[in-house]
Amino acid sequence: MLARQLSLKFANQSLFEWVNLCDTCAMKVLRASFLLIFCLAAGAASADKTRLYRWVDSDGLVHYGDSIPAEYAEIERQVVNEHGITIGVMQAKKTEEELAEDARLEDLRLQAELQRRQDQALLATYLTIDEIVMHRNRRVELFQAQARVTELYLRNLQRRMDTLRTEASGYRPYSEDPDAPMIDPDLADDMSSTKDTIVRHEENLRRFEADEENIVARFDGDIDRFKKLKGLN
Repeated sequence: MLARQLSLKFANQSLFEWVNLCDTCAMKVLRASFLLIFCLAAGAASADKTRLYRWVDSDGLVHYGDSIPAEYAEIERQVVNEHGITIGVMQAKKTEEELAEDARLEDLRLQAELQRRQDQALLATYLTIDEIVMHRNRRVELFQAQARVTELYLRNLQRRMDTLRTEASGYRPYSEDPDAPMIDPDLADDMSSTKDTIVRHEENLRRFEADEENIVARFDGDIDRFKKLKGLN
C-alpha cells in the first residue's frame, strides 16, 4: 500500500514537472517570437531610414543622397540600397505632350474595350443576320405607327385651327373692318392653345422621323459588324 502511494506521488510530481517544463518552453517560444518581430520591425525601420536615391542632373553628373533636393524633385530618380543596387524607380514628372499622349492612348483603350463589349453583346443577342433585320423592322414599324397617329392628329388640329381662324376673321385684330369688335378672350385662348399643340406635335413628328433614321443606321451598322465578326463579308 505504501509503495503504491509513493509511486503515485512520484508520478504526480513528474506530471507537474512536465507541465512546468511545457509552460517554460512556451514562454521561451513566445519571447523568441516577440524578439523576432521586434528585430524585423527594427530592420525595416532601419532600411527605410537608410534609403538612398540616385539621380542624374542636366550635366550628366550622378548624385546620391538620402533625400532629393527640390530642383530635382521632378526628374526620374532611382531608389538604391546600401550596396548601390537599384530597388525601385520614381518616374519623372510628365510633360504636357506626354500627358496628352497618355490621355489619347487611354481613350483608345476605352474605345477598344467598349467595342469588345458591344461585339460580345451583339453575338450573344443574335444568331443570324435575319434576326437582326427582323428586330430592325419591328422597331421601324413602331416609329412609323407613332408617326401615322401624330399625322392624323395634326390634320384634325389643323382643321380645327382653320375653323377658329374663320370664326376670328370677323373680329379684331384679324378683321380689316375698323369697326369690328375685339375678339372674344375664350376664342383667342382656344386659337393660342391649338397653335401650341400643333407646334408640339410637329416637333414630335420630326423626332419620330429622326429616330427612325437613327435606328435604321444603327441596325445597319450592327449587320455590318456581325458580318465582320462572323467572317461573312
